[in-house]
Amino acid sequence: MPYIKNTAREQYDGAIENLIFTLEKNEFPGGHLNYIISKLCNAKFDANRKYSEGESVIGLLECAKQEFYRRKLTPLEDEKIKENGDV
Repeated sequence: MPYIKNTAREQYDGAIENLIFTLEKNEFPGGHLNYIISKLCNAKFDANRKYSEGESVIGLLECAKQEFYRRKLTPLEDEKIKENGDV
């Protein structure tokens, strides 16, 4: 779950904002974002090379994917239903 305490966020936000700024300068190419995500996942797995850690990384990615869909795409789809009508 990405809803960590504000005090915990503070230690990451500066680095994340720098990454976002760099990605925006390059128009957010998907391969660059994939590279960043892959490096983070690889580092987490390499710190504890076990099958269960790999499963944990996959679970984190799946939950992040679902949260992105829930928070970003679902509202967009609802907006388009209102704009264009339901199926």
